[in-house]
Amino acid sequence: MPIRIRIGRGGKGRLSARILANQLAILALTGAIGFILFAFAQRGEIDRAYEQRALAIAQTTAAEPQIQRALEYGGGGDIVQTVAERIRKASGASYVVVIDLHGIRHSHPDPALIGEPVGDPIVVLDGGTHVGSDQGATGRSANGKAPLYGPTGTLVGEVSAGLPERAVLGELWRELPTFGLYAAIAVALGSAAAFLLASRLKRSTFGLELEEIAGLLQDREAMLHGIREGVIAFDPDGRITVINDEARNLLGLGTALGSRLEEVLPDGRLRRALDGTLTGTDLSVLTDDHCLVVNRMPVRLHGRELGAVVTVRDRTELIGLLRELDSVRGLTDALRAQQHEFTNRMHTVAGLLDIGNHDAAYQYAVESAGADQALTESVRERIGNALLVGLIVAKTTVAAERGVRMVLSDDSALGEDPPHLRRLLTIVGNLLDNAIDAAAGGPPPGGGREVRLSLVEAVDQVMVRVEDSGPGIPPGAAESIFEDGWSTRPDRGTARRGLGLALVHRLTQRHGGTITVSEGPGAVFTVALPLPDATRVPADAEFTMASPTRGDRG
Repeated sequence: MPIRIRIGRGGKGRLSARILANQLAILALTGAIGFILFAFAQRGEIDRAYEQRALAIAQTTAAEPQIQRALEYGGGGDIVQTVAERIRKASGASYVVVIDLHGIRHSHPDPALIGEPVGDPIVVLDGGTHVGSDQGATGRSANGKAPLYGPTGTLVGEVSAGLPERAVLGELWRELPTFGLYAAIAVALGSAAAFLLASRLKRSTFGLELEEIAGLLQDREAMLHGIREGVIAFDPDGRITVINDEARNLLGLGTALGSRLEEVLPDGRLRRALDGTLTGTDLSVLTDDHCLVVNRMPVRLHGRELGAVVTVRDRTELIGLLRELDSVRGLTDALRAQQHEFTNRMHTVAGLLDIGNHDAAYQYAVESAGADQALTESVRERIGNALLVGLIVAKTTVAAERGVRMVLSDDSALGEDPPHLRRLLTIVGNLLDNAIDAAAGGPPPGGGREVRLSLVEAVDQVMVRVEDSGPGIPPGAAESIFEDGWSTRPDRGTARRGLGLALVHRLTQRHGGTITVSEGPGAVFTVALPLPDATRVPADAEFTMASPTRGDRG
């Protein structure tokens, strides 16, 4: 069942209002700053334009022939003042002043200043024009100065013209409202965009306020790194967005955020369980170090797919204990079978004694005791290790109770301290349990129900061969039977099926061995383990379930 997230909408609108208010304040501030900067820039442009206009007036005045002759030849009365005033009034200038090379004014809006020297030096002696702003007798003006040449081309003076400051400011004030309108339109459009952005951010945060988002982040970090269960979250594209420390440890992942599973894990049952290829709950997966239980849940919010969350639990110790408990139950079954057999024999002996046939009773008791001893001795003749002998004898008794005859082949030969002892106990126990289940699970194809075991220690390897008279491996399943969770029967007892053969396969491959199985009726499993060398992995560093498992195939 997918996880559905419902988010409360307490304090609705607060986040949008705060974002909108901040953005409007920023827009207003930037708009005001831009307006002021534009005003200064426009003021400079207008100043330069008016300076050029003043210079044009000065050049026009300097080009007047009457003024040129009067300044070079003298005389002419008030002609210079008359012409200069006419030009000043026609152009709207605040002043048009004609100055000779001695700095004496020949024209001025204030007639009282005519004939008086100017305070500034003559600047057109270089033959060029000059512009700027000055504070004259008529107030502050945009000023332009042009050289004055006589009819003979001789520099005879300077013409200075000025436009009043109020004209410059008036031009600026006439342009500012238009720019203010543009700025208001820009702020309005920015406000609308800010409102839409705030609404979208509100939807993106599922109605959560900033404080709630911060609290959720703190809670998530505390939860993810505080629990003893691996948690991995995937986005809709299958990329890892969240992974806690326990998941990194259990899966052997390093920096996996933003990666796809195929980039960090090889193909196998583990990756298929994590990416959802394998469906179901509590999927058992074996790794080199752990027995994991994997669950994957898709996540939806308001009908939208947000990805999936995978939980990974370490069941290594629990599975080991369950297998050990299941093994103890198997031993209990064996003891119960022995007790049942012993009770039958005692009843027989008691009956013979009751009818007074003491010789027959004695002979029967001796033969019964010898049969059990003979079984143990026959195994000891071929298998030197006491742990393996006990395992084989116990499995033989359990098989007999289930109507299955278990036989140790004549070619079996194993020393007292065989290599791979711990692995052999796991491998032999699992394979025998599977074979007994298969042989007892249905009618035999020919003769009786039988399981044959062969244990051979050769010069370069140890070989285990288990053959049963059961229905065998289905066609095409020779590879898949070694995957975690593969089984043809439901779970029995405390242990989950589908782990035994996977564990045998993993142990065999990890230590450079091989495992093969025949298809068709009467399955034959053959395991070959090379003899360990000085660089073999220490036994206590391996992931094994020391107790043999039961019934992982059929």
